[in-house]
Amino acid sequence: MVLEALLPKGAKPGRPPIWTRRQSIDGIRFRVRTGIPWRDVPAEYGPWGRVYDLFRRWQRDGTWQWIFAASQARADAKDLITWNINVDSTLCRAHQHAAGARKRGICRRSRPAVSPANRPITGSDARAAA
Repeated sequence: MVLEALLPKGAKPGRPPIWTRRQSIDGIRFRVRTGIPWRDVPAEYGPWGRVYDLFRRWQRDGTWQWIFAASQARADAKDLITWNINVDSTLCRAHQHAAGARKRGICRRSRPAVSPANRPITGSDARAAA
């Protein structure tokens, strides 16, 4: 399989593991595909803690990024990836406060509005009124 060629080799001397690495990887794939919590990973993939430990260990040391980059490079070499980008402005929306939405609660202005009747009369207004 193509994925097995990309996985790191981790043969350790000693007792063979009860749960194979393949089962743990399948458990990770199942969890990512379904979006379930780690504790709900089915028992056929091994203990959930062991599946999570493998996922976090590979996440921290960059194994997942390396697998992604290598598989992407292989697919690009076979022209299976189209690198077209489409941006549609109908999907770009401002936050409701940027669009002028009202805030909740009592609206208190920092400065009260001055009505035209209460406006102080200046020299030019006095001549216009006379």
